[in-house]
Amino acid sequence: MLTIMDRFKMDVFSANRNYNKVRKCITAGYFTHAAKKDPTEGYKTMVEGTIVYIHPSSALFNKSPEWLIYHELVLTTKEYMRNIMTIEPKWLVELAPKFYRQGDPKMMTRAKRMEKLEPLYDRFNPPNSWRLSKRIG
Repeated sequence: MLTIMDRFKMDVFSANRNYNKVRKCITAGYFTHAAKKDPTEGYKTMVEGTIVYIHPSSALFNKSPEWLIYHELVLTTKEYMRNIMTIEPKWLVELAPKFYRQGDPKMMTRAKRMEKLEPLYDRFNPPNSWRLSKRIG
C-alpha cells in the first residue's frame, strides 16, 4: 500500500489504533463485494444474490458476522469468500451513495425492512425489486 501511495505522490497518514478508518477505506474500495448473512444458509452477495460461505481457514469462520466485505471468491466444494472483514451496513450507504440507499419501509416486505439497505436503479428488473442485475465486465 505504501508503494502505491509513493508512486502516486500521495500523503501517508496514520490511523493509529482507529481500525474503523481502515475498515471504512477498504469498504469504500470493495463496496460491490458486500455480503449479508442469509437466514437459511451462508451469506448472500448484495450485487448478484449468490450464496457464498466463509472460508474454513478464516479467523471469522465460526463467528458468523451479519455483514462482510470479501476480496475474492474461491470455488471448491462450495463458493467461499476469502480475505474478509466485518463491516457496518450504514457504511455502504455512506461510502457508496450512488450504489446503495436506505430502504423505504413502505415499499418492502417485513423481511426486507429488517435488512434496511436497498440497491439503487437497476434497468433489468422492476423498479421496486431488491436484487441488482449481475455485473458485466
